[in-house]
Amino acid sequence: MERLANAAERLDGPLDDAASLAGNLRDLRRFNRLAGGTSLSLRALEHLRARTRGPLAILEVLDVGTGAADIPLAMLDHGARQGWPIRVTATDSRTEVIAAARKLDPRLDRQAGLEVTVGDGLRLPFADGSFDVAHASLLLHHLEPEAAEALLGELRRVARVGVIVNDLVRSRRSLLGAWLLVHVFTRNPFTRNDAPLSVRRAYMLPELERLALRAGLAVSARYRGPFGHRWALALRPIQPSGSQA
Repeated sequence: MERLANAAERLDGPLDDAASLAGNLRDLRRFNRLAGGTSLSLRALEHLRARTRGPLAILEVLDVGTGAADIPLAMLDHGARQGWPIRVTATDSRTEVIAAARKLDPRLDRQAGLEVTVGDGLRLPFADGSFDVAHASLLLHHLEPEAAEALLGELRRVARVGVIVNDLVRSRRSLLGAWLLVHVFTRNPFTRNDAPLSVRRAYMLPELERLALRAGLAVSARYRGPFGHRWALALRPIQPSGSQA
């Protein structure tokens, strides 16, 4: 199944329909939770945390393209359950998305350990190595290969330990599943338009791994969703020859 290039989703265009945007974020939050997307990111996060060197006072995480910021909230809850301190900075390039997310979940303005801010993943406003882990969920498929590689490079630049990428599987089975999912569970026009299109725009794992390699990242662990529709990769920076990881 060939990747659909140079296509635009509703979420990539004007976001002047506040009700539809809020409904779309609500749908994505629900699908992340029920279809295993959130748990994939948590498994990858545990993997990378176990590979930190030396004592770690607090795990610093950057989430790029945060949407409803539901995965950052899940990371904070998971850290609390596991007994390890964690702080998450959640960014999105669209002010409309941040505003809708705050309205959807008031916890975003009062949750300890969480900062929500506007930020472009291709030009992150953070110094090199500002975070232990950089994370992006359902973001990479929005970008064409050159921009996707640039995003991975930016995530690598700001992350000391590693990068997590979580996205969809491009396949006819996933396309059928997305169509059925949105026609059974939602009437939201953004979700109904974007979900099947997102599957068609997604990268296959070998394609992503090549992009990651060009961005200076190597696969440390792979995780697959329970329905085979989604994956997450834990990526580590490729060390220069002669240096230690």
